[in-house]
Amino acid sequence: MDWVTGLVPGGKENFNALLVIVDRYSKSVRCLPCHKEDTEMDKALLFWKKIISTCGVPKIIISDRDPKITSEFWTNLYDMLGTKLAFSTAYHPQKDGLVERMIQTMEDILRRFCAYGMEYKDHEGYTPDWVTLIPEVQLVYNTRTKENERLICRALHYNYLIGKNEVEVKLTEEVSTKHTVFPVILVEPYFHTEEDKLPSRKKNPTPPEIVDLEGSPGPVKKIIKARKIRLNGKDQRQYLVRFKNQTSDTDK
Repeated sequence: MDWVTGLVPGGKENFNALLVIVDRYSKSVRCLPCHKEDTEMDKALLFWKKIISTCGVPKIIISDRDPKITSEFWTNLYDMLGTKLAFSTAYHPQKDGLVERMIQTMEDILRRFCAYGMEYKDHEGYTPDWVTLIPEVQLVYNTRTKENERLICRALHYNYLIGKNEVEVKLTEEVSTKHTVFPVILVEPYFHTEEDKLPSRKKNPTPPEIVDLEGSPGPVKKIIKARKIRLNGKDQRQYLVRFKNQTSDTDK
């Protein structure tokens, strides 16, 4: 975690600083507008309300050696919470490098968003400042295009990730259970008919049913007409045929 200071006052409360917190496991980021002049109590309450209340107590916090962090209040606070403060030193500056890179990325996104905001006006004619754009910045960063990072930010952060060998099934109330995720080996697609199973396959016409026509004048020459009827609960076809060496008067 680290602070960005020296910002132009923005928002209704004229925030001029930003607290940037990055989860090292999921790589998700939280940006909290604040004031450079905030007291130690204000900073602690902000962290409590926005981070601890929603994400829980962190096991370890990595930050630089700053009076805001090394103060007796913060140290005592995290002692009570059972959290260890790991301070970056001159010999290990890479400890807080993740936040530093995030701050650079966040500032770059904000510049572009604010530049767009200079042209964009809302329905009241106001241009959004950097404070109003923070939720969009978090959304852009936490849903960035790299597939592995997107899965980490959006799934691991909430401890919910369906692997490639599992599938989530939407069940009806009749068969609904507490568990809706099953191994793919136990799941098969449902097809109403064989034609649905292979829709690209060329459908063969239904062969006509051979009926012994007693008293027919001879072998069938050609089919004149065909129709589908339902007989005994089954779909059947009837054919009007013409016999060899016969006229239309003998069609059956």
